[in-house]
Amino acid sequence: MNYAVLDLETTGHSAGDDIIQVGLVLLDEELKVVRTYSSFVKPSIPIPAFITGLTGIDESMTADAPELEEVLLEVVPLLSDSVLVAHNVGFDAGFLNAALDRCGYVPFDGRRLDTVELLRILYPTLTTYQLGAVTELFGIAHDQHHRADSDAMATAELFAACCRKLDGMPLLTLQRLAQLLGDDLDDLGWLMSQFAMKKEMQTSIDLDAYTYFRQFAMKAGDWTEEQHPRNEEEQAASVADWTFPSFLAHIKAGIAAIVPGYEERDPQNMMFQEVIDAFDEERHLLIEAGTGTGKSLGYLIPALFYGVQHNKKIVVSTHTINLQEQLRSRDLPLLLAVMPYPFKAAVFKGRGNYLCLRKFEGKVNMRDFSAPAEDRITAAQMVVWLSETEHGDQEELNFGNRGSDFWNVVSSDADSCLNRSCPWFKRCYYHRAKQEANIADVVITNHSMLFTDIRADHRLLPGYEHLVLDEAHHLEDVAGKHLGTQLSYYSIQQPVFRLCKDARNGQLIALNSRLANEGVEQTQKWREEIDEVVPVFGELRDEWDRLFELLYGLMNNGNAGARNAAQDGTGGSEAGQFVLRLRGGKLPELWKEAQLIEEAVHGYLSQIIRPLDKVFAAIKEELDDPGIAALVTDLSGTVKDLARAREDLRQFIKADKSDTVYWLEANSNSRAKSVQLYAVPADVSSQLRTYFFDTKRSVIMTSATLSVQKSFQYACEQLGLTGEEEAGRLKTVQLPSPFNYREQALVIIPRNFPVLKGAAGDPMFNEMLVNSLTEAAIETKGRMLVLFTSYKMLKQVYEPLKEALAQHDIQVLGQGIDSSNRSKLTRRFQQQAASVLLGTSSFWEGVDIPGDALTCLAIVRLPFQPPNHPLVEAKSELLQEQNQNPFMKLSIPQAVIRFKQGFGRLVRSGKDRGIVLIYDTRVIDTYYGKYFLYSLPGPKIETMHLDQIVPRMREWLSLREEGVESP
Repeated sequence: MNYAVLDLETTGHSAGDDIIQVGLVLLDEELKVVRTYSSFVKPSIPIPAFITGLTGIDESMTADAPELEEVLLEVVPLLSDSVLVAHNVGFDAGFLNAALDRCGYVPFDGRRLDTVELLRILYPTLTTYQLGAVTELFGIAHDQHHRADSDAMATAELFAACCRKLDGMPLLTLQRLAQLLGDDLDDLGWLMSQFAMKKEMQTSIDLDAYTYFRQFAMKAGDWTEEQHPRNEEEQAASVADWTFPSFLAHIKAGIAAIVPGYEERDPQNMMFQEVIDAFDEERHLLIEAGTGTGKSLGYLIPALFYGVQHNKKIVVSTHTINLQEQLRSRDLPLLLAVMPYPFKAAVFKGRGNYLCLRKFEGKVNMRDFSAPAEDRITAAQMVVWLSETEHGDQEELNFGNRGSDFWNVVSSDADSCLNRSCPWFKRCYYHRAKQEANIADVVITNHSMLFTDIRADHRLLPGYEHLVLDEAHHLEDVAGKHLGTQLSYYSIQQPVFRLCKDARNGQLIALNSRLANEGVEQTQKWREEIDEVVPVFGELRDEWDRLFELLYGLMNNGNAGARNAAQDGTGGSEAGQFVLRLRGGKLPELWKEAQLIEEAVHGYLSQIIRPLDKVFAAIKEELDDPGIAALVTDLSGTVKDLARAREDLRQFIKADKSDTVYWLEANSNSRAKSVQLYAVPADVSSQLRTYFFDTKRSVIMTSATLSVQKSFQYACEQLGLTGEEEAGRLKTVQLPSPFNYREQALVIIPRNFPVLKGAAGDPMFNEMLVNSLTEAAIETKGRMLVLFTSYKMLKQVYEPLKEALAQHDIQVLGQGIDSSNRSKLTRRFQQQAASVLLGTSSFWEGVDIPGDALTCLAIVRLPFQPPNHPLVEAKSELLQEQNQNPFMKLSIPQAVIRFKQGFGRLVRSGKDRGIVLIYDTRVIDTYYGKYFLYSLPGPKIETMHLDQIVPRMREWLSLREEGVESP
């Protein structure tokens, strides 16, 4: 059997487009290249400019090329009796068959294999499956991207790599994949069967490489065998032999020995001391540590020393799961290599991040998929992943389009957990993570998990008295979300869909079918009770849809209280959402109708929840079938989800708590199904004080952006720390920057730039902005990030800027236009140096583009929150009641912190150099502008006429290249 690896370049993706280049690589059964073929093809239509830009193929290359008929004379014989392989085979096979049909050939109907699907299954943890990126990761030579000959050869090598991986897989995994992906009629299933049969014929199988349990090959074993990292003798030695200075010296020497170019940093040394002092003296610490300080090690090293010395558990909380993963993959392995004694650090996340093996086994064994085409690929990914993962953490996986939907069905949750009754208990990933946290010296969690633990009466995290909060400036926002309520259309739609999609599909229908085969006397009664409930789901769905159509109408029909967040700035959504605040005494006229519909929804939910709870309890009591018991447990968990949503909806519809802010958000693209219901405490500072600062011995709060104009007053007020410094329970520290910002960053403010009139629709402002950005981008050859506060303005600027820069071969990438995925956009920006990236709110923080990829940062507007966003509005009202100025006490500090975050995108290392353009002249024309500029870490700041900007940029950049200090 030969494999014909095909790649086609075309004039576009539509049916009327033409092939302009063919690349074909023929592999034999041993995956050796036996023939290659490539040719340009003369198209019947012009080659669009964007295709030439993408492929480098222009009409001069195809003018004398053979016609399609001539090329097919060469290609068709090579395809005979071959398996067709392509990267995204649907595209290439589609164009191939259209060409064959046009030229009088029968279509290709042989087997087809897609290397995108193969890579997804066999390499489930890759961050991308794009051909160029994957070949780079695999070390495959691929110099001419989007050229058919080069792409075909690269795809052939990728296919060979996939086959080699299949060769090395355990037999059980191959058999599972063959079973999952179908029979011999399915091409992927056929391939897996071929490798399974080959493996069955091998005489030696490595049984020690994997743990085998219930017909799965796994990397992780029995977690109950996990031991504490130190015995009593080692614990005593670690306490006796080390002081913090000697411990720190040992660590630094170890790092210097294994990290090339390691240099001590004074700010980091200061942080080591401040953190250990705070632990020793049992007080809290607010410490601002700018980019480049090395703050992760700055708190981890003292935490490990103090925790081991005093046998105390330290909990470290990050804002995002990504930051948890950075600590796990980068910092902890380094410390494990240099620590003078054994230690254990555990990463512990929310329960839904871990796979439930019992649920997954049930889905795979039954091939029970709600979206079979996508779910079987996701399940196959996970079968392979089980043989590679130690943690069972979804963050490791790269899902396809509907992969997250399948994950939601098989992820761990408390309501459906069988605990010690589960056959998978000793291999359970969640219980493993919990056990590791229990025996660890340091537990790495996230802010969301902290508050989930609080709401669960501290039953999730192990007990702790010492806490480190990284990215502490996010704590207030996360607290509001978790101490309040958020509901969406899918809060009820998804559990209803799982229970009873229709009269023939759903977990409830599956249970009824299983009960029909049971010989117990009560089964008929249970089945009748379930049958009575099934029609209620249809009534519930109808009322639920009515409610959300009405709520969407409240915002979209000119309601006086509604606004379009897209026009106002950084609130709501980056793509712009309608937002409507609900006030207890001033509810919209239609709210009475919403309350009536909610009554109906509440009633239908009760008609579902009460009888099903009784039936499930009776089945658990009477039946001893493990399969039915597991199904009932899952159903009970889903019904509990409905019960929680029922109560949350009732509290929201009442909207009667004076200390809570209620509002609706919706996106005009997704309409009613996008409606989100929010109920958030207006002020969480007292709760933060109660949960953390009054009860913990020491809380370390760190971030690159905690102070405003060198003061920590705003942070103290938001976090509930007012008065703590005066009482000696808190110390605030602003560390100096390790970078020489005066030499590394130049801030330019065009003093004659127009003031923006209106939220985002000022044509004169936009025109001058496009002109200035164009000139600057040409000077820097792209390598520019432009930060907006308004998605509407970003869209207005995108097209004219793209058109202006196209003739200079500079690409423009727009968030929400080219992609909504921040990671993908950032990767594309870094891969193509001559590009300009336009971003809104999420790009102000957490984007790391070190080195030459970013030379210029443009800040279009100061990042003020929209003053009429419901939460901002409510906070402002509270301040006014206290006779305080909301603009100075709330709006300015919030905007300054965001401004500092934006500025921090430019200089990420001691070698980075760049320019910041600020187009908002309020920084120099208003009394409050100084708060923004004085909060920056000491860059050179210059104001000048627009005409002087490019010459000054040219001068400064040339001096940087020559290593001369700027004037």
